Amino acid sequence: MSKAIDTRDVLGALTDVLEARKAADPDSSYVASLHHKGLNKILEKVGEECTEMLLAAKDAQQTGNADELVYETADLWFHSLVALSHMGLGPDDVLRELARRFDLSGLEEKAARKSQS
Repeated sequence: MSKAIDTRDVLGALTDVLEARKAADPDSSYVASLHHKGLNKILEKVGEECTEMLLAAKDAQQTGNADELVYETADLWFHSLVALSHMGLGPDDVLRELARRFDLSGLEEKAARKSQS
């Protein structure tokens, strides 16, 4: 039986698991098999999950049932975390960037990026 994880601890626990799976046998771990196949395969999965999430959002808008949207978003987040892990990054890197943007207008932030290009 798996141990229940407090939702506030999920990212930390998942980060630990993803790091540990980098060194696992690719034949015994899905995450290890993705790392073994390389970044292109991981990005292919991110793209696939993104498309599935978009379709689920459209379905949820029509049906009012968001269960599949939540499921597909979890898959997208998971595979995005695998991509980050593969690149030596993690959710804290993304959270720091979100925190940096917290009190910044989205329009101002976008304009600042354009001026840096």
